[in-house]
Amino acid sequence: MSTRVVDMTVTERRGAHILNEAFFLKHHQEAARILEAYPATDILRVLQGTSAKNAANLLSSITPPIAADTITLMPTDLLKQVIPHMSPSLAGALFKRLEEDLQRAILFRVPDRYAEEIRSYMTYPVESVGSLMDPRFFVLQEEVTVREAMLQVRSGAQKDVHDVYVVDRSQKLVGKISVRDLLLVDPEEKLQAMMTRDLPTIHPLESSEEIVELFGERHFFTIPVVDLDNRLLGVIRNEDIIKASQEDATADLQTMVGANKDERALSPVWFSVRKRLPWLQLNLLTAFFAAFVVGMFEGTIAKFTALAVLLPVVAGQSGNTGAQSLAVVIRGLALRDIRPSQWLRVSGKEVYVAFLNGLAVSATACLAVALWSRSLGLTVIIGLSMIVSMVIAGLSGAIIPLALKAMKQDPAQSSSIVLTTVTDVVGFFSFLGLATLLSGLLEP
Repeated sequence: MSTRVVDMTVTERRGAHILNEAFFLKHHQEAARILEAYPATDILRVLQGTSAKNAANLLSSITPPIAADTITLMPTDLLKQVIPHMSPSLAGALFKRLEEDLQRAILFRVPDRYAEEIRSYMTYPVESVGSLMDPRFFVLQEEVTVREAMLQVRSGAQKDVHDVYVVDRSQKLVGKISVRDLLLVDPEEKLQAMMTRDLPTIHPLESSEEIVELFGERHFFTIPVVDLDNRLLGVIRNEDIIKASQEDATADLQTMVGANKDERALSPVWFSVRKRLPWLQLNLLTAFFAAFVVGMFEGTIAKFTALAVLLPVVAGQSGNTGAQSLAVVIRGLALRDIRPSQWLRVSGKEVYVAFLNGLAVSATACLAVALWSRSLGLTVIIGLSMIVSMVIAGLSGAIIPLALKAMKQDPAQSSSIVLTTVTDVVGFFSFLGLATLLSGLLEP
């Protein structure tokens, strides 16, 4: 009899665990709202009793200050399991709320690949908005009432807080309300019904000059800093901008003698030569390589002179396609919208775009060549080579900057020279190679 009772207890526990897992999986935002009412130690016990993915979803939906407090209590083994399931940008925003020693200790425990991605979201250029923002902002969920909001403000906000930012369960910014307004409205009203929704925002990689203009136009105490998904990362206060402006003025005085590592419009001639000449020499080397490829098909060109006329057309379209792809990917890397680990998804998209564009451009080129040359063979060759060269150029435009970024090189500085070489060689080789293989179609 006692054995049967024990078996029933084990079964019930297993059933309760399955129900909890299902609830956390499908309704982690509702679960996060419930958990926020409990101390961080209790939240930690819940995270330890569920899967790593569910724990990551819960942490991502809990209000940032509470989530950061919970992370500080998490043991090493749990951190290793949970952090890889979190968005690197969100993890970076949470870690910036922690003390620097604790940040380093946690990142040391996380696998290197994830730690590196998270660090990229915790560091910003010196003159950017991200370097000035305060990541320890006070935030409330949109579904709380005014009464609950006032209690949280009294217990957790800084003494000089003016504005309270409101987010949804995905930590996306949805509005703002001033502390003064909280005192003047119905205590049972929810924040989402009375908050201000039309807010100026700024990306963390914008320059500090942009934020100065925003403060000048709107006269706010603070301006929220958000990522490309509108997730709140921090706030810029007007006193921070004043301080930064004073520091910039001091720095300008110090650099008037021209002691600067970066080239300016009026930098010394030899300084500019040293900066530019190595890249020009490298570009010359790659040009010789492209010429070598053309030389491989000298006999084909001599036999069918029309190929020489059309060769720049193919190379030009290949170069433009690669440049478009390169610009989009470099911008994505600069804004941290993409990461090197997403290379397969990014390159797949660029290949698909290049293929569709290649079909359209190829059709136009075929029509023009057919009318000009009256040669079916030349029309087929330029059509096929246009598609092949544009697809490879699109792939190269995506892969090159991602690879350079993964190797900790500056993709904006080096990508264009490498891409020019690839697109020229691919354009020449595809067109002349196909002409050589299908030379029978070019015979009169």
